[in-house]
Amino acid sequence: MLERCRRDQWSVRDVDLSKTPRTMSAEDEIAICQLFTDMAVIERLAGALFREQARRTDDATLRAIFETFVVDEVRHAQMAQMLADHYDRRRLRVYRASPALSRFFDHFVTAVTELDDDVANTYITAGELILDIALLRSINDYVADDASAQAMRLINRDESRHIAIDYHMVGYYASPAWTAKLASRPKKRARDHARSAWTFAGMLYYGQPFFRDVFFAPMERIDPAGTRLREAFKRLQLLGAKPATMNTWFGAFMRTLELGYNDPVVRRVLGPAIGRVVGVGDFLRHLYTEEEGKRATEMSYGELAEEALGVKEGRSAFD
Repeated sequence: MLERCRRDQWSVRDVDLSKTPRTMSAEDEIAICQLFTDMAVIERLAGALFREQARRTDDATLRAIFETFVVDEVRHAQMAQMLADHYDRRRLRVYRASPALSRFFDHFVTAVTELDDDVANTYITAGELILDIALLRSINDYVADDASAQAMRLINRDESRHIAIDYHMVGYYASPAWTAKLASRPKKRARDHARSAWTFAGMLYYGQPFFRDVFFAPMERIDPAGTRLREAFKRLQLLGAKPATMNTWFGAFMRTLELGYNDPVVRRVLGPAIGRVVGVGDFLRHLYTEEEGKRATEMSYGELAEEALGVKEGRSAFD
């Protein structure tokens, strides 16, 4: 994987921005420029996490992989901003990151540095699955332009590597090795637990409007049927269905909320509250069949990653 990370590096100069984009309505131009403006910030969020993961790991190879991911995300952010500028033909407005994204940014970065590794990894895995399976593909279809197609092909190639490692890390955090490592750490003091709880609450509170404004609302425009979003959340649910995933407190917490939301009695009473806490609303409804869930429990994390990556192109991402 490290060799592949180093081999597949590219430059924003590899994307040809010399051609005039197709003619768009004012409404489409605004939507596309805002999407790429937000995407630039989202990529920097991912870079912040990978930088922290590189700092925390004791494995030299994994550290080197994460460091290449930081480089990837900085490049993605630059590319997204360049695309936002490229499609801003009529200068219809000044584009800034969505307010919900700006508010979430600081809380997420704080959570990355203060909470257990598995919490941040869960969020980045969710974010990259939504980005890779749903948002990037839908943006590309909606823009329907050569420059976007070139950039998305290169970014998607990077994201495939990221997701493969995200799944690997989910498996590690669910393993006895991680449990033993946590047990060997000094016990937290009461005020440390209180600080972590406050940080976690802040991330959950600002996470819901972030998902709503930056992912869900744009997807209603560029993928009205919601097919790709449901597929992304289905992959997340199948990942969470593996019993080992519940070995971490956060995995157990999220799985408990998901199961509660899918119980008709619990959902009737607590459904809105659970949807608000998790931040994804009705996407908590089970999107997989009983047979698919059973199959997922028997698959390795690597097999689940490969299957998730294959969804976006109808083949294995590692072919």
